[in-house]
Amino acid sequence: MQPYYPFPADFLWGCATASYQVEGAAHVDGRGPSVWDVFAMQPGRIANDDTGEVAVDQYHRYREDVQLMRWLGLRAYRFSVSWSRVFPDGHGCMNAKGMDYYERLVDELLANGIEPWMTLFHWDLPQALEDAYGGWEARRTSELFAEYAGAVTHRLGDRVRSFFTINEFACFTDSAYGPRPPFAPGRTVDRKTLNQIRHHALLGHGLAVQAIRAHAARPPRVGLAENASICVPVIENDDHIDAARIAMRELNRHFLTAVLEGAYPDTYLQEEDRHAPDIAAGDMQIIGAPLDFVGLNMYAPTYIRATTEARGFAVVPHPESYPRLHMPWLYFGPQITYWGPRLVKEIWDVEQVYITENGCAAADRPAQDGEIYDTDRLMYLRNHFISAHRCVSEGWPLRGYFVWSLLDNFEWAYGYSKRFGITYVNYRTLKRTPKLSAKFYREVIAANGVV
Repeated sequence: MQPYYPFPADFLWGCATASYQVEGAAHVDGRGPSVWDVFAMQPGRIANDDTGEVAVDQYHRYREDVQLMRWLGLRAYRFSVSWSRVFPDGHGCMNAKGMDYYERLVDELLANGIEPWMTLFHWDLPQALEDAYGGWEARRTSELFAEYAGAVTHRLGDRVRSFFTINEFACFTDSAYGPRPPFAPGRTVDRKTLNQIRHHALLGHGLAVQAIRAHAARPPRVGLAENASICVPVIENDDHIDAARIAMRELNRHFLTAVLEGAYPDTYLQEEDRHAPDIAAGDMQIIGAPLDFVGLNMYAPTYIRATTEARGFAVVPHPESYPRLHMPWLYFGPQITYWGPRLVKEIWDVEQVYITENGCAAADRPAQDGEIYDTDRLMYLRNHFISAHRCVSEGWPLRGYFVWSLLDNFEWAYGYSKRFGITYVNYRTLKRTPKLSAKFYREVIAANGVV
């Protein structure tokens, strides 16, 4: 049966995870503590005082998980490297046993026909760098990140072709050092310092781009994965579409706009005034280094309407009755998988866009027959896939799709109380059980289209 919504033959279907959320083995084989290890041990920081010490133990169960990926038919697996597993002190001597784990994982993926897509930083900064330098407050952390990126690329660049420097800037800057920070290290700084932290995170990205290209054994493909505000015109007419285009650039001015333009928008610098970051000569050129692709982590829409106000747009708030999934912020709006890639192309002329995270939490419970009938997640994914089909059928540069997440896992401040996986994990036994959404995704991949 031919799918009603077919995708291009070379479309990349994958799943994504992150090291602290799935690996576990926090004290195994020389791994040093990350800021998330320390943060999670502070009472009251995480729901139920959960930690990632065991997580879902992918460190020991990676072969089982790769076979799950093979059953799904995944063409790619996006995972992150734990910086403190490779460099327990953030720099200095590489921890051989930690690096060996990623060698084994990559080799296992390749042996099963699955392309490894590696993220070098997904929030788990070595605690040693937080202690020594105040983490991303210091330019030194940006420089050490590049050294780490180069070392990992030197070891794996012969087998890994696609690299993400950093995942979601705001989550380890604004949400980690801002007012009432819910994320590690959970330390509030003043406005000037927060802007400097943002700048150093961007600088770390740019320096890492240079390091990856310098150390790869073959020409790499380098990008980033950003949880940009995905702006959707509230009605698809010319005025609201124009407003969404303006808003996409302006609402992402701190990070994505700065990277893709190699400059901070004037509105940002003027608004911050004396609180603006200190920018050394050459920094913006480094930050704006050309990328091979842009990854968009997208879950919920930001609806935009046209306005006669000076900036030309207004955000339309979600009413109380607006439908959402099993997270307070997870508003349902599948048009994001169309408008995200389209606007990134229209604004910045990006030639390759990947949806690097998309998925939802659900209140999953095994039924009496042992199956997990997550029809809400299946509905969420089906509608987002259909919107993505519109994107590729109109010729916008969407090249692949990574579902979040392969497995239920440690959901940051929510601990294990929220499940995003298409595979159910019994957190007591760690048994993996594919949910109905996994079986649906398997059919989508096999058909290369929405079924």
